[in-house]
Amino acid sequence: MRHSVVWMLLAGGLWGLDVCSVLAVLSNTSCIFPFSYVDGIHFSCTSIHSDYDWCSLDSTFRGRWRYCTAKDPPVCVFPFTFKKWCFRQCTKKGYVLGRSWCSLTHNFNKDRKWKQCSPQHT
Repeated sequence: MRHSVVWMLLAGGLWGLDVCSVLAVLSNTSCIFPFSYVDGIHFSCTSIHSDYDWCSLDSTFRGRWRYCTAKDPPVCVFPFTFKKWCFRQCTKKGYVLGRSWCSLTHNFNKDRKWKQCSPQHT
């Protein structure tokens, strides 16, 4: 990933592009989750081939990416199916620690992707 930034800076200098403007647009563009990249589907930022977490700006990685920030957590998907139930908000059902959680896809039974919900969404 670092090489991509170097090439972008080099290309910007050679063609007279305003590199700061290009970088500003990329840094303000939202991550797309899930996205597919080399080894599979990613539901959150990844550090594959990079020293830092990054995300794709396209649902199928096409070379457009940016580094992740604290504002890029994976997003809950509602409604979602867990076992035989359908949830429209975070739930504590099935979590042994009694904390609320949500699915990152519409079908938790199939994809098994989840995250803890914030304390405000108990």
